Amino acid sequence: MKKSILALASLLTVGINAQELDEHLTVEHAECTYFGPSGAKMRNEVLNAARVGRYSRETIDVRQAMSFVPGGSRTSYSQSSSSANLIDRNIFGVLREKGVEPAARSNDYEFIRRVTLDLTGRIPAVARVNSFVADTSADKRAKYVDELLATPEWVDKWTMFFGDLYRNTDTVRATNTNRFADGREAFYKWTKDALTANLSYDKMATALIAGTGENSFVKGELNWQIGNRITNGPVQDMYDQMASSTADTFLGVSHFNCIMCHNGRGHVDTLSLWGRSATRTQAYGMSAFFAQTTMTAIRPVVENRNYNYWNMGVNLRGVYTVNTTTGNRPSRIPVGSSSTAAPVYPFAASGATPANGENWRAAIARNVVADPLFARATANYLWRELMVKGLVEPVNQLDPARLDPDNPPPAPWTLQPSNARLLKELGEYFVDQQFNLKAIMRLITTSDAYQLSSRYDGQWNPSWESLHARRLVRRLTAEEIYDGIQQSSNIPSNITFVVNSNDRTQTRTVNWAMQTPAPAARGGAAAFLNVFYPGDREDTERRRDGSDQQALTLMNNAFVMNRTRQAGTGPTSSLLRQVINLDDRQMVDTLFLNVLSRYPNESERTSSINALRSGNRSLQAENLLWTLYNKVDFTFNY
Repeated sequence: MKKSILALASLLTVGINAQELDEHLTVEHAECTYFGPSGAKMRNEVLNAARVGRYSRETIDVRQAMSFVPGGSRTSYSQSSSSANLIDRNIFGVLREKGVEPAARSNDYEFIRRVTLDLTGRIPAVARVNSFVADTSADKRAKYVDELLATPEWVDKWTMFFGDLYRNTDTVRATNTNRFADGREAFYKWTKDALTANLSYDKMATALIAGTGENSFVKGELNWQIGNRITNGPVQDMYDQMASSTADTFLGVSHFNCIMCHNGRGHVDTLSLWGRSATRTQAYGMSAFFAQTTMTAIRPVVENRNYNYWNMGVNLRGVYTVNTTTGNRPSRIPVGSSSTAAPVYPFAASGATPANGENWRAAIARNVVADPLFARATANYLWRELMVKGLVEPVNQLDPARLDPDNPPPAPWTLQPSNARLLKELGEYFVDQQFNLKAIMRLITTSDAYQLSSRYDGQWNPSWESLHARRLVRRLTAEEIYDGIQQSSNIPSNITFVVNSNDRTQTRTVNWAMQTPAPAARGGAAAFLNVFYPGDREDTERRRDGSDQQALTLMNNAFVMNRTRQAGTGPTSSLLRQVINLDDRQMVDTLFLNVLSRYPNESERTSSINALRSGNRSLQAENLLWTLYNKVDFTFNY
């Protein structure tokens, strides 16, 4: 621990006091809560110790390091509303209207690290960084995006993303519903296979909403609806949950769950213009689409009464009755003289009903993917993942009555998206591209708006975040941090987990945390990953904020220490063993390139070389690698 603090102090304490340090770390990049106000106590302790000579002060000047532009100066460029990219027309058009100057363009080192992490969850390989920077082609960034979209790593990253969105877990604890490891694996495989085949997103959604089959261990798509199973109440509770989850996951309307219990007026008046006028009768109509659903547990092994797969079927005689007095929702009361509710779609194609003889779940899936709300909600989910802040936040609280820039809401209501025209056009583009996920990701990541620098010259106004006047900074996900450490150190770590709940000797091993199928399948890596808030896909959402525990984990966890203390004894292929015989400059440059995807600035290089020459060279090389893993540059994506 003392050696860890020493290395941290060597990066933070030269010629700067605590107040100045706070200003550098919390004003320019206020998003970096990792070393923001919550870290004040730790920083003060380090600074006070340095003042009395307990730690060395021979190192980098923090003020120089914070002002450093990785890889050289940025190129200034003008933004044009005539850009062929619809994103740039809308983003820079609004910035001009508001008199806000956008940030400069990111340099090549920043861009390649940013887009590689965003699209694949990995940091770029050193050889690819060097070849990319050396490439003088005008279209090299667009070509590199296409290269990433074609990789297995892209599939891994977005299988994780949709695993979060679809809440793929072994068990739904709230209802004691078991998918078991077998179902979880089948769901993971289905999602991964769909992305590998670049299946259009409307077809993915349709399969999840309307899927039928005899075995959830075989047909992975069945497991989404199994997660909507509700117990201890009438069957209508389950139909309501299916309807609510469909609205939330595929239309971005989480407020629909409120309408399942009562009319919107008096409850969601201030949250949703659409919701305030929505009625529970409309909710009955949405839920009725699921009333033909059957869900049956089948035990494949008679002697194991706690192990089953699920059968998802269709009962053409199923109806949604409004005559309940028990369960998880308020009593359902007949509307007029009718004790049943007919399936009626309540959103864009309001009044739409199933065709004669049509499976009702197939009908609701057809209406959902045809609804412009589906395309906009998906675009908003993807925009937030790639641009850090959604056009509507929270991303699952879209208000259908406040999205259309051509039909704005009456005062005092305002349009909900930060850029309503952009969200509308993104949705239209997604439809035009036949719901091709790669196409919309390519549009976003090749836009000038995506390529802006995170550094802003001049006085930054936090209210400009929603305008995307600069690149917003995000903390890496748990899996990105874990994989980044093992990738850059070149010391792999296998993760093994059970794939058959009836025969727990059946396991699967993966090399990367981004390849794990669910939170319960992370083996020995879980202790490290959980510190970085990966969520549990049920009660706890994935989070991007930092904590003191994260800082301490990066300083002292065995996963990090074992990869930064093996200069003389580690695997011959490890990064430290590879660099130990290089000259000082080559060693420093190679470590920086592997961990931070950039060369050091002169101050960093000089300080690092001096440290290498100040004692045992192997030990100092280990300390330098450890320090790089504890830099904000590593744990955040700029």
